[in-house]
Amino acid sequence: MSRIAAIIPARFASSRLPGKPLIKIAGVTMVERVWRQAKQAKLVDEVIVATEDERIAEVVQEFGGQHLMTSPDHLSGTDRLAEVASLKPEFDILVNVQGDQPMIDPNAIDAAIAPLAKDKSIQMSTIAAPLADIREADNPDTVKVVLDAQGFALYFSRSPIPHFRNEAIQNQLPYLGHVGLYVYRRDCLLTFAKLPPSLLELAESLEQLRALENGIRIKVVVQKSCFSPEVNILQDLDKVESALKAANLST
Repeated sequence: MSRIAAIIPARFASSRLPGKPLIKIAGVTMVERVWRQAKQAKLVDEVIVATEDERIAEVVQEFGGQHLMTSPDHLSGTDRLAEVASLKPEFDILVNVQGDQPMIDPNAIDAAIAPLAKDKSIQMSTIAAPLADIREADNPDTVKVVLDAQGFALYFSRSPIPHFRNEAIQNQLPYLGHVGLYVYRRDCLLTFAKLPPSLLELAESLEQLRALENGIRIKVVVQKSCFSPEVNILQDLDKVESALKAANLST
């Protein structure tokens, strides 16, 4: 049986919001809120916070979580995840749980893991949901994805994809918004992290395009709704606190 770890990359030196994992949201640090959500995922055996900073490690220890010290030189959460994979060979499947989504749905984590748990040929997976507001298709911060007939990603883009020349088709084929939660088999993750950035990746600033350009198929699990608010700047905190209260998760 596969051993599955959810890894939360938690970097103190965030360019837009330094110390982001330790910012308190309704009295609880963001890293603890993400950890609490990941711990509820039924298919996850362990949740590990991967960090480069002793201050984050200390907070994780205080709330009873598990942490792993990783290099301060990593340029992305994927690189930090790959280091965990190299240090923890007992895990067959690793989940990259974004550290800035304090309301990530545990059911979405399980849904993303399920394809790899059922089918050993699948190397990588993620999740998406139909956009409730069609105007989000034009928002470059909302990543869109199109799928093949087997539910694997054909392409991810910040532009609206597909482009509907026949508007009647739009009701049958809604825009899918991508949620940045990734699941990898260990060998796939280690291979992916060693690949150089690809041209499409650099063009769109989307790391997952490196996988597609190098022949790594990404299974996409479509859910009705799986978006959770992200904290990227201080102004996002009020929005997240309001959402927490509405979902009775503020304590």
